[in-house]
Amino acid sequence: MNKRKMFFRMITASLLRRRSRMIVALLSIAIGATILSGLVTIYYDVPRQMGAQFRNYGANMLFTPTDGSFTTADIESGKALIDKADIIGVTPYRYESVRMREQPVMAAGTEFEQAKLTSPYWSVEGGYPSSGGQILLGATLSEQFRLNVGDSVEINYTPESDGTEETVLDSTKEFTVSGILETGGPEEDYVYMNLSDLEELTDITGKIDLAELSVSAKSDKLKTYAEKINAGIPTVRSSLVKRVTESETTVLTKLQALVLLVTVVVLALTMICVATTMTAVVAERRREIGLRKAIGASNGSIIKEFMGEGMLLGAVGGIIGSVLGYIFAQQVSINVFSSSISFMPLLVPITILVSVAVTGISCLLPIRSAASIEPALVLKGE
Repeated sequence: MNKRKMFFRMITASLLRRRSRMIVALLSIAIGATILSGLVTIYYDVPRQMGAQFRNYGANMLFTPTDGSFTTADIESGKALIDKADIIGVTPYRYESVRMREQPVMAAGTEFEQAKLTSPYWSVEGGYPSSGGQILLGATLSEQFRLNVGDSVEINYTPESDGTEETVLDSTKEFTVSGILETGGPEEDYVYMNLSDLEELTDITGKIDLAELSVSAKSDKLKTYAEKINAGIPTVRSSLVKRVTESETTVLTKLQALVLLVTVVVLALTMICVATTMTAVVAERRREIGLRKAIGASNGSIIKEFMGEGMLLGAVGGIIGSVLGYIFAQQVSINVFSSSISFMPLLVPITILVSVAVTGISCLLPIRSAASIEPALVLKGE
């Protein structure tokens, strides 16, 4: 049997003889490693999870024309400067003043499939328009005109007079209410229709007043996108929705700081628990250590043995913690964000190394106490 196998057999036998104390130390290391692995996984995955949650609050970037209005081609040019993987949705809007039952209302032409992506907070009673001739009516207008899902209504469009000739109210189209929109905001004051229906009603095509974008990116990256678009496309002004982007940045910063703080505290408590357990082990083994020194054992061999026991506990605890940490992070992600978390293979060796390092540091004081034992005093019972 070589020295390495003999050393390993010696430290494992020592741990097994004091299994009750070693189990306590192993549990504390495993719990610390679990919290470390789980919280670090959450720390790095939180921006993605929080970003997805904040997208539910609406668009975080706007395209507006630099002069009057722009076209869908301008929007596509701006969209091309953003990584496709970061784009969740791009919704164009065109606004026109129309008349419904002889009362002026504001109509918004849009693409509803994209609106579902950029405005997931919209609450619709009934359904979104699925074909031409259907409208989505704001709750305020629904109450004002006493219109419900399935009702029909005529909408008229009168071009603005330029003062040179008389305008005639002759552009009329009948629509069916497919749904009632409730948001608790100004959206309830609009009547929404397909962009193609509004173009047919007004006989003006290609005109866009605004585009809302939902982009999955951090604040710094969003600013970079906006600057690139403003510099590269003269017809488009890109701006960020600060109430969304700033709130996201603030929440992420505070949440990540909290995760780091909790991790440091847990590791500190783990060190205290391991140090206390190892100190108790050294106290129990004072006579054994004294006897070994009396027959010629060096301080180096004593230190090596105790450090080996600690390192072995740290490695085993780190392996257990790596597995439990991923399960812990997965449960937190599912219960808080309602989505699964990605596994980080690199975190396994990091967790094991940190656990071994924490255990080694925790063993320094107990090992120093073991090395300072005087054989003569211990063997005399003092």
